[in-house]
Amino acid sequence: MRGKSLTQEHGRYPLIGPDDPPPFTLVNDSGGAKALLVGDHASRAFPKNMMQLGLDEVVMDQHVTWDIGTNALIHRLSKQLDAPAILAGYSRLIVDTNRSLEDPTAIPVMSDGILIPGNQGLTDDDRALRVQSFYQPYRDAIEDVLNSFRHRGITPAFIAIHSFTPEMGGFRRPWHIGVLWDVDPRLPLPLMEKLNARPDVINVGDNEPYSGRHPADFTIDHHAESAGLPHVSIEVRQDLIDTDPGVERWAGILGDVLEEILADEDLYTVLER
Repeated sequence: MRGKSLTQEHGRYPLIGPDDPPPFTLVNDSGGAKALLVGDHASRAFPKNMMQLGLDEVVMDQHVTWDIGTNALIHRLSKQLDAPAILAGYSRLIVDTNRSLEDPTAIPVMSDGILIPGNQGLTDDDRALRVQSFYQPYRDAIEDVLNSFRHRGITPAFIAIHSFTPEMGGFRRPWHIGVLWDVDPRLPLPLMEKLNARPDVINVGDNEPYSGRHPADFTIDHHAESAGLPHVSIEVRQDLIDTDPGVERWAGILGDVLEEILADEDLYTVLER
């Protein structure tokens, strides 16, 4: 199921036209797993009237625009785990759904050295329209699914999926997968243990190449950590999932390990802080 046609109602999401994609996609909403997958950066779409923020076409395939491979990876994991998934519908360059709105990088004027023409000199009204059209619908969709779990007496596991560049600043990143976490070890520790035990996974990063303790990891902080839900953020190196065979392989690896972890009924409790 997609974000429903109501997402293009006139005036409700003013920057999204009738022929544009919805602000989020809901996959497998009737899935039986006690888990929710989310993809903050799973799309490189732009509404037609925003004209790719003035960026050249070559930028559309780069990591600054989206997390390469994650859309297909999340769909595959959602099917294997029988878990609902919510994917943000538009590029993070419009507004980054994994940032607090107080974070100046939520609407970046520059990303990885690339100037974003359409993000220069925005007014407060411009920013508010982006929040209304793209950011808040995604937030609300996540809360709607979490509330559905709660109404059924379920404390769900919350799993965010991202990807990272194979190289940054001249440094070749060796990790296949990065496991990001902070105060709650219930998902990340068994995930790393089981991944490290597999002969087909060579290098698993504990809070590498990014840290789950960084405030930029907003979706996890806002929806999961603050509510005491078991949670983890998983980063996969892009060159491993930028083809269909790569997605199949790594979705299978992650899916098999996550299935084992999610089978533990003791996982589904609120972490008291």
